[in-house]
Amino acid sequence: MRLARQLSFDDQRRRSGRGGPRPGAGRPKKMHGVVHHVRRDPLPRGCPAHVTLKVRPGIPSLRKKRMVREFRRSLRRGCERGEFRVVHYSLQTNHVHLIVEAAGKQALGRGMKSVAIRLARAVNRVLSRTGSVLLGRYHVRALRTPREVRNALAYVLLNARKHWKERTGSPPPIRLDEASSGRWFEGWRRRPRGPTQAGPLRDVSVARSWLLSKGWRRCGLLDPNEVPGR
Repeated sequence: MRLARQLSFDDQRRRSGRGGPRPGAGRPKKMHGVVHHVRRDPLPRGCPAHVTLKVRPGIPSLRKKRMVREFRRSLRRGCERGEFRVVHYSLQTNHVHLIVEAAGKQALGRGMKSVAIRLARAVNRVLSRTGSVLLGRYHVRALRTPREVRNALAYVLLNARKHWKERTGSPPPIRLDEASSGRWFEGWRRRPRGPTQAGPLRDVSVARSWLLSKGWRRCGLLDPNEVPGR
């Protein structure tokens, strides 16, 4: 009579094919930084927001001159949509930073849908391509205090300096970022070298909330020599 042998965990894994370290085991990896469809928090009235849009891998740099020029032309026609306004922006290699004002979550959603469509169409026109451009949904953070608004302004308008230092390790040049709305910004401690605003047309809307028009100045004007943190 044969006696039953107690199986070890390894034996059970080999028999059933379940569990244990093996190629493909565990939860599937998620793409870093992708915002999925989750319920968003309400946007407090009177509070601006910092919004980030990412583009798919394989899309060339958004900071190329043709890309910047096409995005500016498109945003100029749609920077204000009812109770939604784009007040500042900066284009980076694979993402876009925006500072916006919106009268609530619904106005923000409608406005960002319009901005996302304009960005995607601008990219596809420049590259003579079709298909999706954006990677996931936009990320949004409400700015509730003057300090938060001031930090967000520095992060958006001086973001190119942050990436320069991370990439090269050397101090970035002090000049106006042409792929941003810095030329329309009136809160510089001293205006950096670079292009000045040309003509009466603006790429962005004028801030109307107290926090974004006046309140943030209590924390100090922006120095073009700053390098924003995370």
